[in-house]
Amino acid sequence: MMTIKEIKELLARVNDLDNPLFLEFEKDTRSGVQKEISKRKKAIQAELDENFRLESMLSYEKELYKQGLTLIAGVDEVGRGPLAGPVVAAAVILPKKCKIRGLNDSKKIPKKKHLEIYQAVQDQALAIGIGIKDNHIIDQVNIYEATKLAMKEAISQLSPQPEHLLIDAMKLELPISQTAIIKGDANSLSIAAASIVAKVTRDNIMKDYDNQYPGYDFRANAGYGTAKHLEGLEKLGVTQIHRTSFEPVKTLVSTKKDK
Repeated sequence: MMTIKEIKELLARVNDLDNPLFLEFEKDTRSGVQKEISKRKKAIQAELDENFRLESMLSYEKELYKQGLTLIAGVDEVGRGPLAGPVVAAAVILPKKCKIRGLNDSKKIPKKKHLEIYQAVQDQALAIGIGIKDNHIIDQVNIYEATKLAMKEAISQLSPQPEHLLIDAMKLELPISQTAIIKGDANSLSIAAASIVAKVTRDNIMKDYDNQYPGYDFRANAGYGTAKHLEGLEKLGVTQIHRTSFEPVKTLVSTKKDK
């Protein structure tokens, strides 16, 4: 009779739920064997579900592949809402039919998985571009326009240049065909790749700012208006990286001028 360890090793090589080995081992009444069968079936089902999810997130890309286009760039940004720091955009061209396990809208990826998936994108992407517009640009032109400038900068860095852009809910004035997708980071793998690159890049920038400007908790809040951040603003005032066109920073600046 085979040991449970030997059965486990055999099951590890099984990749489909219809494999006859399952029927054979299900006759074994040992609880340890039944546990290994259940565990392997769950793992296979999880793999199938993840593959289905990734396939569905490639629907826009697959339509473009049918048209003969292969250099498709996903474009996304992070940092529209914070009170401090830049807006960061990324543009990513993935290889045809590329599927990176766990890749999703960066807001849906567990924090502990960010670097792992970011690295997988770095390893597999054909091209990556990053655009950064600081708080001064945001205050000068407004956040919407600054976001577009950051996206254009990211796209300009791509080599090879893309044949088509998939953009999260935005149209850009560029001579490249493009598709604006609502909730694009959850519906396109290329945009999701750009989302995680932009997110990790901006988080690293804000960690550096946390060392430069202690007391605002930038490492944890990435510049968003959390209780600790607002407390820091009240106690320490406005820094060089705060957006003075955003409330409550705007009021704090005008109050200081009036004194």
